[in-house]
Order: sequence, then C-alpha cells, then structure tokens
Amino acid sequence: MAILSFLVQLAGATMLLLFAVRMVRTGIERAYGPSFRRTVTSSGNPMRATFVGVVLAIVLQSSAAVALLISGFAATGIIGFATGLPIILGADLGSALLIQILSLRLDWLTPVLLAIGGILFLKTDRRGLKQTGRIVLGIAFILISLRFLRETMDPIRDSAFLPAISAYLDRDFLTAFLTGALLAFVMHSSVAVILMCVTVVAIGALPLSVGMSLVLGANLGSALIPVWLSRGMSAPALRLPYANLILRGSSALALVIVINRAPLGAVLPFLPDMGDAQSLIMLHIAFNTALLLALPFCRTLEAPMKRLIPDVAETIPTAPLHHRTVLDEKALEMPHMALACLRREVLRMAQVLQEMVGPIMTLYSDFDKHQMQNIRSQDHVLNTALDGIRRYAAKMPTENMHKPAQKELRELMEYAIAIEAAGDIAVKRLLTLTAEKSAGGISLSPQGLAELLAMHDRIMQNLVLASNVLISNDIESARLLLEEKTEMRHLYRISRKKHLKRLSTGHNVSLSSSDIHLETANALKELNSHIVSLAYPILYREGQLLETRLVTSLPDEYADQA
Repeated sequence: MAILSFLVQLAGATMLLLFAVRMVRTGIERAYGPSFRRTVTSSGNPMRATFVGVVLAIVLQSSAAVALLISGFAATGIIGFATGLPIILGADLGSALLIQILSLRLDWLTPVLLAIGGILFLKTDRRGLKQTGRIVLGIAFILISLRFLRETMDPIRDSAFLPAISAYLDRDFLTAFLTGALLAFVMHSSVAVILMCVTVVAIGALPLSVGMSLVLGANLGSALIPVWLSRGMSAPALRLPYANLILRGSSALALVIVINRAPLGAVLPFLPDMGDAQSLIMLHIAFNTALLLALPFCRTLEAPMKRLIPDVAETIPTAPLHHRTVLDEKALEMPHMALACLRREVLRMAQVLQEMVGPIMTLYSDFDKHQMQNIRSQDHVLNTALDGIRRYAAKMPTENMHKPAQKELRELMEYAIAIEAAGDIAVKRLLTLTAEKSAGGISLSPQGLAELLAMHDRIMQNLVLASNVLISNDIESARLLLEEKTEMRHLYRISRKKHLKRLSTGHNVSLSSSDIHLETANALKELNSHIVSLAYPILYREGQLLETRLVTSLPDEYADQA
C-alpha cells in the first residue's frame, strides 16, 4: 500500500505541475497570442533573435512551443533558417532561466498569488484581466505542485527502494540519460521534468550525478518534442527542429559522457556552498548558454540541413487547397451530411478571411501593391464561396429536415454572409485607406499605429476563437467570443480618446493622419462585430443572451418622478 500511495501522490503532483504549466501558457496565448507573430517576425540580427527566443520561452513556459511556433513561420516563408535557429536556441536558454526562477522557495507567495489570480479570473469581465488571473493562478499551482513533489518524495528518501534505483542509475548513466529524455518527451515538458529532478535532488532522494544525467537527457527529450510535432510540415519547417536536435542532442550526449567519465570536481568547479540543487540548475543554464556559441554558424548550417532535408518537388495546384470549395453535391441526399459540408465551407471562408486580414496592417507601414492585389483576389474567393453556399442551401431538401437542422442551416448562412461582409470591410475600406495613406505620403503617429495594431491583434485572435466555436458549438467559448465585442469597443474608445487628446495638444502627425486613424479604427471595430456574430445564435439557443441592453425597470425614486 505504501508504494501504491506513493505512486498516486507522485502522479497527482506531476499532473498538477503539467496542468499549471499549460494553464500559464494558455492564458498568455489567449491574452497576447497574435502579438507574438509581429514580435517574432520583426527579429533581425541573431542576437536580437536570440533575445526574442529567451523572452518567448519564459512567457510560454516551453522551448518546444517556441520551436513549433517558429517552424510554422518557416513553413510559410515568413521567417528564414538563419533567423529561426537563433530564436530556438534562445528559447532553450529561456527555458533554463525559467527553471531557476521557479525553483526558488516561494511558499509565502503562493496564497498571495491564489488570492490575486482568483479575484482577477472570477470577479472580472475584462478578457485581458481574466487571462492575467489565469496566468497568476497557474504560477501559484506550479509552486503548489513543487511543494507536493517535495512532500511526496520525503517519506521514501530513507527507504531501501530509492537508494537501489539511485545506485543503479549512478552506475549506468546512459540509462539515466535516456530516462530523462523519455520523461521529457512523454510529458511534453522539459520544464516540468527538470523541476522534478531539481526537487528530488534538493531533498537528497537522488545524488547530483544522477540528476545531471537526467537533466541532460531532458534536454535531448525537449529537442525531440518539436521534431515529433512538426513531422507533417514542409522541408523548410522541418530543418529548424532537426538542426536544434542535432546541436542540442549531440552536445547533451557528449557532456553526459564527459561528466560521468571525468572526476566530478574537475568538470564542475561550482562554489562549494551552492548546494546540489542549485548546481544542477547551473549546469542546465551553462549548457544552454554554451549552445549559443553556434550562433555565428547558423547561416553556415543552412546548406548541410538543406542537403539532409531537401525540398520536395510537388505539383502545386493552381489555387491553394483552402481556396477550393468543399461542398459535395452527392451529400445533398443526406441532410445531416449536407449540413456538415456547409459547416466546413463556412470554416473555409473563415480561414480565407484570416489570410486576408492578417497582412493588412503591414500595408500601413510598408505599402505593397502586389500584396494589396493578392488580398483583393482572396475577396473574390469569399464572394464565390458565399454564392456557392446559397445555391447549395437552395438545393437542400428542407422539407425532410427537422426544425433544429433547418435552424442550423439558417445560422450557417447568416455567418457566411457575415464573413463575406467582413471581407468587404477589409477590401473596400481598409485597403482603400492604406492606398490613400501611401498616395498622400501620410504617416501615423507611433502611438496611433500601436493602438491600431492592438485592435488588429485582437481581431486575429478572435478569428481563431470563432473558428473553434464554429467547430465545437461550445457555450463557454461562445461567451468568450461575444465578450470580445465589448473588449473591442473598449479598445476603440480608448484609441479615439487618446487620438483626440493628441489632436488637442497640436500633435502634427496626428493632425495629418486623423481621418485615416479614425476611419481605420472604426472599420476594425465593425469587422470584429461581424466575426463575433457567430456567438449570438449559440447563446440565444441556450438562454444566455439578454433580449435588450436597456434597463427594463426604474428604481423607485425615478419611478416617482416619472
């Protein structure tokens, strides 16, 4: 029973740690997700790219998540190998620095974080504050899970079982190394694995030498995660995680052999009073810092990686796959299958809209006629898709459909119309404004541009959320989507107020760009309204939508006056 109780407590503490890390990452992605793209793609020289990687890994709490994100950018050609690899190497270092921060004994901080995070998450309606509360709660749960790990390992520290395992791993360091790699890969979190190792070594349950082998193995496992998750991507995307695996994996294997074959004191001249746990963390940080020595050779490594993973000659269709309809005429005989086809077609329209809206704000700072024409051509795809949906719906045998199915059909058509209207705003208003700005040589103020970019980032995030709601019909996600209408209205009012304040102070740049700024902000707000309209029928169907925003009854003192 003692072993069973230990395993259950260990599993519980480990799952809480994984959940907490995921909770922090989810909160950050929901609050600031779209701005990552602009931050990453604006990285220029290798040192700046490395710094971006460090920050992203600390923020996302995962170097593997950063590597996968960069691989996705590389697949679309947004970022090159010589810029992507420094970001990934920086993310490895950022993940190591994060472990130093989380390993501090901050038990006194846990109740404070729980109180603050709980208030923000449960008692506020603003999405930004709510997600901040999620992040703070996640950090508190990380600290709690680490305390649980220490308490779980403490009773068996002096047992006969753990010393036997430790002695075996101490003799067979390669097994310890592979165990660390396997744990990191299976748990999909090197941060969680290394924090566990540090905690176990800190209480003396494992010797420092075993901890070192486990931590270096976790570095290998962490490099394997993005290789596995990106296995279906194109060759440019695969080269980055594979290059990171070759650098990090081979270096970790070489170092674990050196450490276990040479005298420990000669290899690791740490301060004598540093302690085993801190020595383990410093080894991890020093190892990932040493990998940055490869930065000057990132551009040189691109050629051998191209030979290792060559581009595959593919027959590219005349139009991208998501620009072709998915409506199946044969499915018209089965209403439920026809509805599924319609839902997929509307989802395809949302994907095209996302592709259209994404690069629009770059035209405000760097106008490109070719990019503008490309966006206009995508609007034609939306118009054609809407016409196809109307014709397809007209052919459906609605007399054989149940009322819920008929209602779903109408809702899908309404949202298809909303997406097409959003595309019209992007093309007929926003693109027109970018052309007017370029032709007139007008410049937006840095503050004004930042405000518009914040609104655009919110729209891109809402497009992703709307696509998820379209697939899942999830009520909580629909509520979150509808709340974004209020958030966007709040951003619009703040931007308008700040802009008018700049005008009142005689800010010359704001004076010349006033019409462009105000019309762009208004267009973005209306575009967002079309996107979030998907939430209305879902919430109305579940009785979670008020009929009116007006006050329906007056307080007694006002009623008497009336």
